[in-house]
Amino acid sequence: MPKPNALPPADPLRFGTVGAPQSTPKPGGTPLAIAHSRALGLDHLEIAWVQSVRVTDDSCVAIKQTAEQHGISLSVHAPYFINLNSQTAELMQKSDERLLAAARKGFLAGARDIIFHPASYHNQPPEKVYERVREKLLELTAILRAEGVNVTLRPETMGKPAMFGTLAEVIQLSREVEGVLPAIDFAHLHARDGKHNTYEEFRAMLKAVEDGLGRRGLETLHLHLSGIEYGAKGERQHIPLNEADFAYRDLLQALIEVDGRGTVGVEAPEPFHVADALTLQATYRRLRAIHEGTVTESLAAED
Repeated sequence: MPKPNALPPADPLRFGTVGAPQSTPKPGGTPLAIAHSRALGLDHLEIAWVQSVRVTDDSCVAIKQTAEQHGISLSVHAPYFINLNSQTAELMQKSDERLLAAARKGFLAGARDIIFHPASYHNQPPEKVYERVREKLLELTAILRAEGVNVTLRPETMGKPAMFGTLAEVIQLSREVEGVLPAIDFAHLHARDGKHNTYEEFRAMLKAVEDGLGRRGLETLHLHLSGIEYGAKGERQHIPLNEADFAYRDLLQALIEVDGRGTVGVEAPEPFHVADALTLQATYRRLRAIHEGTVTESLAAED
């Protein structure tokens, strides 16, 4: 029998915002953002430690307890200033320290997925950069395992061709390094070359995940979804869904048809942050209900 006032089971894909929902009451803080996410009906929060990791152990304990209380899953976005292809020993050390700090504190806070921007090519051959990133991840995951820090490091697919982070690269890293899985930002992949934005392309990308990582790859997804503005050099900025050409309904349909499971972080500029997260969640639920036959009306008929 379910407990009184038990939370309803979450969807196969748990939606939330990247960073505290912008409607979180002031003065804010991660525990309040977690409680506010639950009040909004969201199931996930990606903690945005994107500038630095400055949080005490006591604060991490409070974050974990609040997330457990409200049934919110957590991930962490590590600082932007990580580059596993840094060009000096000093910069590489600082990059390592940032990623390790995000993993250690994130683990204490109850997060198990640590998302990060992996590297820049620095005009070097992609194959050479791949080997350097791979060796660095082998080193860092070994350190975390030795410390008992049980997290998954998730290199993110990136939105500019000058950045390391194609879908093929992050899948191959996940095959070769224990403790690594992709963070797939579909808007970034679209912005990278202006393609990857049709139902057929979404199905092909999900098939690549399954071919590379097996069903586990589709059952442990960590995704970013958002509108995005882009040009010849790739990503420019995130924009509201209703201003973007991102075919998010087709992507959600593809995810439903392959029974994709995991978490979805939504990025959008103020004041669309919460609205876009709720739109994506509601559209996913509607499409899933149609797929399962519990409703028969199509979204197209309602437009």
